[in-house]
Amino acid sequence: MITYVTVGLLGLLTLSIPVGIVLFLLGFGVDAFFSPFPLVKGLGNLVWSTSNNATLIAIPFFVMLGEILVRSGIATRTYAALDRWVSWLPGGLVHANIATATMFSATSGSSVATAATVATVAMPQAEKLGYDPKLFSGAIAAGGTLGIMIPPSINLIVYGFLTQTSIPRLFLAGLVPGLALALGFMLITMLLCVLRPSLGGERRVFPLAEMLRALVQLIPIILLFTVIIGTIYKGWATPTEAAAVGVAGAIVIAALFGGVSLRMVAESILGTVKITSMIMLVVIGASFLNFTLASAGLGQELQSFLDGLGLSPLGTIFVVVLIYIVLGFFIETLSLMVVTIPIIVPLVVAQGFDPIWFGILMIVLIEMALITPPVGLNLYVVQGARKSGRMSEVMLGTIPYVIAMLVMVAALIAFPQIALMLPDALQ
Repeated sequence: MITYVTVGLLGLLTLSIPVGIVLFLLGFGVDAFFSPFPLVKGLGNLVWSTSNNATLIAIPFFVMLGEILVRSGIATRTYAALDRWVSWLPGGLVHANIATATMFSATSGSSVATAATVATVAMPQAEKLGYDPKLFSGAIAAGGTLGIMIPPSINLIVYGFLTQTSIPRLFLAGLVPGLALALGFMLITMLLCVLRPSLGGERRVFPLAEMLRALVQLIPIILLFTVIIGTIYKGWATPTEAAAVGVAGAIVIAALFGGVSLRMVAESILGTVKITSMIMLVVIGASFLNFTLASAGLGQELQSFLDGLGLSPLGTIFVVVLIYIVLGFFIETLSLMVVTIPIIVPLVVAQGFDPIWFGILMIVLIEMALITPPVGLNLYVVQGARKSGRMSEVMLGTIPYVIAMLVMVAALIAFPQIALMLPDALQ
């Protein structure tokens, strides 16, 4: 059954059928050919129970928060401020790409939204200042992946919902690995630009007074992050309530900077509806597919397969990592999560691993899928913002950052406390 489902999934995706529809079609197929019961009769109840969950309300709020920040002009001012602080490093403005992506990851919760924000603001600077298009665009695509690691993260909310794991603890667990990845991206950029200075373009040093004035532009993002994460960890608000507070705060900040208009609000709402609809279609479709797969016995089949390999718990983790790397080439990231979590996570937890730790490990692997062809969404987002050049340039530019992610995967496996030290300390 595993073979049939995998072939069917890849085959339907190659036909450019929307992912959510593909998941429903596979669910119907599994029901028809492998299940002893007509599971489709429970579809209505399944759709209702999946979507009728207060936790998922956080998703449209976090999406709208990112939309408001982008469309109100706060993104442009943040990028300009960070340019003044990090462009003296080897690599110049490339570091501003990574730093801006890190800042927006702390509010938007979406990798694609983060990559689109930074690409829209940064790309006009690349050609004007003579940067290597591969490294410049690759840094944006890689930096955008931090949106699903650094809290608040939509993907971590989905993981917590599907595994019944504490979302605040997941947010805490993602903070250190997310910041470590951002620093890793900057370190590998500096190394490349020291070895080949032509990659980094011009290094610029700004007067201290101008740098200090630029800090004012960073206050909105820092304030929003503090409010959202602080209210969650203080127990004053659930993630959903904190997201709503964040949206209200973003509107107030945008108004103070003169970025609120009827057009901006309308575009933000429309963008939120489009993105949320796509996410919910995938979540509901994957829930139906997982329901049919579980009823048809896929969990036991996969458990028997892993038991047959005779692997140690560590060996099992390496097999799971390899599975995610391979599937990440072909399956969109959110779909990959919601399809595999109900099957993989119980097997991993049964081996004695912490579900919080595994959630962060999975997110790093999901981040890799965002910048690996042929389905890496961030590659297409950045290429779309470039409006010229070849797609292969973006792909080549992400290779150093994929290596950094692999190093983080190895570090998380070797030292689980990288992810667990904050949740354990604040428990």
